[in-house]
Amino acid sequence: MKKITAKFIGTYFEEIISSVLFFITLALVIVNVITRYVLKTGIPWAEEFATGCFLWTAFIGSAACYKRRQHVGVDILVNKFPIKVQNVIKIIVDCILAFLCSYMFYISIIYIMRSYRKPTAILGISSVTFTISLTLSFLDMAIWSFIFIFKDLKSIKQNGRVISEEG
Repeated sequence: MKKITAKFIGTYFEEIISSVLFFITLALVIVNVITRYVLKTGIPWAEEFATGCFLWTAFIGSAACYKRRQHVGVDILVNKFPIKVQNVIKIIVDCILAFLCSYMFYISIIYIMRSYRKPTAILGISSVTFTISLTLSFLDMAIWSFIFIFKDLKSIKQNGRVISEEG
């Protein structure tokens, strides 16, 4: 078993958050189903809270996948080009993703600012409690996008080609 250290938590931060929130979602849904069928009454706030936890799980989990470059990508055509062209294409793609993630971060801030007064239906708390996950995940992905650009440029300088973690 791996020892849980600050480095471990830092390396797997997104995965830990997503896993804990997924467990909470699953536990709430199971408990609510059992209470509905056994006690003939559900927990009123369980569905709303489970949905919020699942929202966090989805967005923070997608940031975790992005950090590990595990999202699906089709590079069959790119791999047919010479190495120098592949390098240029990969840097361009990194820059486009950095722009898109940064822009989505910006748009999510506007969304949060416009909806922070809107309470949730049952809990009555600000909907931002759940939707801030959108902002945090796009911020995380934007930061990782710039890190990827830096690493890829460094890789080209050292190796003559982009050598990323997944390949």
